[in-house]
Amino acid sequence: IFKAITNVRAWWSEDLKGNSELLNDEFMYQHGESHYSKHKLIEVNQFTKIVWLTLDSKLTFVKKNDEWNESRLIFEITEVEDNTKLNITHVGLTPHLECYEACSKAWTHYLMNSLIPLIKTGKGQPDLKK
Repeated sequence: IFKAITNVRAWWSEDLKGNSELLNDEFMYQHGESHYSKHKLIEVNQFTKIVWLTLDSKLTFVKKNDEWNESRLIFEITEVEDNTKLNITHVGLTPHLECYEACSKAWTHYLMNSLIPLIKTGKGQPDLKK
């Protein structure tokens, strides 16, 4: 699960710029003209926790384009009996933000249709390289 999460190209976008595996790695995500974001790995506890800090963002479909700035995406992996639990929280993505509904739907898509299949089968469905 840890390896899948840090292999962001395999579940979010093949076009990712930068690195997404080690502490202090930085990477940029671009989805057409509608979404740009730059992230830094600020916490990496191998096999248990990964935290991305959004350093910069531009969401062209909302008035306040930098709504993601300073938000954090937290991936927590825990063992529960004979199973593994993955908890994902986007701290700062709250219902009062204009992008909340669209961004929540997009995260659900990438997590359910790409990250989870990557974990289970070794094959995600990231945005394709252009």
